[in-house]
Amino acid sequence: MSSHDHDESLDHGHGHHHHHHDPEHMKAITNRLSKAIGHLESVKKMVEDDRDCTEVLIQLAAVRSAINNCGKEILKEHMSHCIVHAVQDGDEKAIADLNEAVDKFMKNS
Repeated sequence: MSSHDHDESLDHGHGHHHHHHDPEHMKAITNRLSKAIGHLESVKKMVEDDRDCTEVLIQLAAVRSAINNCGKEILKEHMSHCIVHAVQDGDEKAIADLNEAVDKFMKNS
């Protein structure tokens, strides 16, 4: 039983990356991502069908907005669950990781 992965799976709910999320909320986020993926597929089809470039850009902006909103929801979920636990556990790495993730996420929006 020397496998590191196996050890982490036993640590479910207490490891750095495995705090329990609200399943309903995660399902809502998954649904939003699925809609964004579908939307992006339709934009790809617009390009393939040689549709008007301005229409394509407007639809791309809508997809980007949907993705940013998903990111915002994930961030809220992370802060209300994972970061609360991290603070209780004195886990400074989780907070540093969040700061880095926010920097990367905001840079591209």
